[in-house]
Amino acid sequence: MFDSFPRAVRTRLDRPRYHEEYYRVLRSGIRYLDKLERGQHFKERGFASWEAFAAGQWEKSIALAEERRDAYAQQVEEARRLGVRQRRLRVVEFPVTPYVQWEMHVLRVRVDVGDAIRVLDARKIADIEKDRPVPEVVILGDVVLFEVQYDEDGNADGANRLTDPQLIAETSAGFDALYEQGEEYADFFDREIAPLPPALRTP
Repeated sequence: MFDSFPRAVRTRLDRPRYHEEYYRVLRSGIRYLDKLERGQHFKERGFASWEAFAAGQWEKSIALAEERRDAYAQQVEEARRLGVRQRRLRVVEFPVTPYVQWEMHVLRVRVDVGDAIRVLDARKIADIEKDRPVPEVVILGDVVLFEVQYDEDGNADGANRLTDPQLIAETSAGFDALYEQGEEYADFFDREIAPLPPALRTP
């Protein structure tokens, strides 16, 4: 259900074109938006909270994440106004990496304002990751599937756009199955993240 996507149907988009296409389709009348996040180490340059985290300023990074609350609430409200159901599934490996620990605090703010987010222990999908990890994907209704790309340093680097209806349907079904296996965010956070000491950034 998450096999390697055939290159013949890919269209490579750089980051600005990906964002432009993403918002165009989001506002085109689709009914759902699903995101699967798999990577455990990323860089989010320009995001003040991440910059503070990367600088070793843990408390500041958490405070800056809280300052994004109104912006996240507006995103949730826009989706509701558009009639778009949003779901996010975050795959987590153990031990939790410093990046994921930080990101979980950002996601907590999103959940607080209404985002539907679940967490999936990577060990539960070991059987479908024998050859490669499941891809980072964004599914916008039955219209388009984006395979999100990152460079070797962990920076966002656009996406591959795929529009084959059968591929989108199969990937959506795969997402549904994994989302059902996921744990409610609050339960996971309280048990696995809240007790951790402040994360030290990785080099």
